Amino acid sequence: EIESLGRLRHKNLVNLQGWCKHKNDLLLVYDYIPNGSLDSLLFSRSFVLDWDQRFRILKGVAVGLLYLHEEWEQVVIHRDVKSSNFLIDGDFNAHLGDFGLARLYSKTTFKDL
Repeated sequence: EIESLGRLRHKNLVNLQGWCKHKNDLLLVYDYIPNGSLDSLLFSRSFVLDWDQRFRILKGVAVGLLYLHEEWEQVVIHRDVKSSNFLIDGDFNAHLGDFGLARLYSKTTFKDL
């Protein structure tokens, strides 16, 4: 599944740059996203998101989930969508990360469920 998830490329997903497995240890290398997680911005006392920033983030969340569910070659069910798993870049675009619980389904199998 790591190889499949490594092929995911979308502007609203955190891109997996590489990985290494040694015995039972797995190291994943992702893009650096400078503004941290959405939850840290939402609950920050020192920074308040304006409405344009909030809209841009919300749109990124929706577009990223649409890509996973309907537009990629397989159906990806993330299974852990929460504000701490969305990372926010310098332009306030949302990037979904942490695919540890994700499951992949073929489009035909998923339609039969």
